[in-house]
Amino acid sequence: MTTAPTQLRFRAEDGAEVSVTPTNLVVAGYTGRNQTAVRHHIEELAAIGVPAPDTIPAFYELDTNLLSTNYEIEVDGTATSGEVEPVLIRADGRYYLTVGSDHTDRYIERSDIHASKAACPKPVAGTAIALGDNPRAVPWDDIVTRSWVDGDLYQEGTLAQILPISKVLATWDQPGSGAVGLVLFGGTMPLLDGTFRYGRDWRMRLDVPGRTPIEFNYSVSVRSA
Repeated sequence: MTTAPTQLRFRAEDGAEVSVTPTNLVVAGYTGRNQTAVRHHIEELAAIGVPAPDTIPAFYELDTNLLSTNYEIEVDGTATSGEVEPVLIRADGRYYLTVGSDHTDRYIERSDIHASKAACPKPVAGTAIALGDNPRAVPWDDIVTRSWVDGDLYQEGTLAQILPISKVLATWDQPGSGAVGLVLFGGTMPLLDGTFRYGRDWRMRLDVPGRTPIEFNYSVSVRSA
């Protein structure tokens, strides 16, 4: 039995309803602006058994059926957590910016990063900012992202800490892929206390200067055995 293609529906700032059938879901990792620090972090992770990526930035291509705009997601393990990320959507040559959560299984992550990301849905907001044909149409370094877990502030910072998503896109893109329906997670902020939290209720927010903030919430439950 074949699985029906994923359809992602969201609302643009002008109220227009946009429907995208993405052919690619890509989660970018190790996108820190300070690449020397990124390499040092990779070495630290390798020392505790986390495998190093093949490339920097790293690109984890996932099943588009993991995308979700639902308010609730289900996971298989108890050691999962979210991460706030800017999300670039490309549909018919036009771009949209929204916010999502790279929800990840931290237990699996110790041995296989790709599998850890593939183990969990990828929630995204139901609204987005239309960028036209230019993914650089907003002041990237001034954008602020935040996340909360169970009401506590978990991450906060400007996107000046990570590579511009247009650069991440250019690194991933292959010739002739401009028509591809793409959802690209662009990287995340450090955790404020450096410790993963495995809470139930998550809140993600993206603030672009001069635009209406994009925000969404979702709850996590563990599937019954």
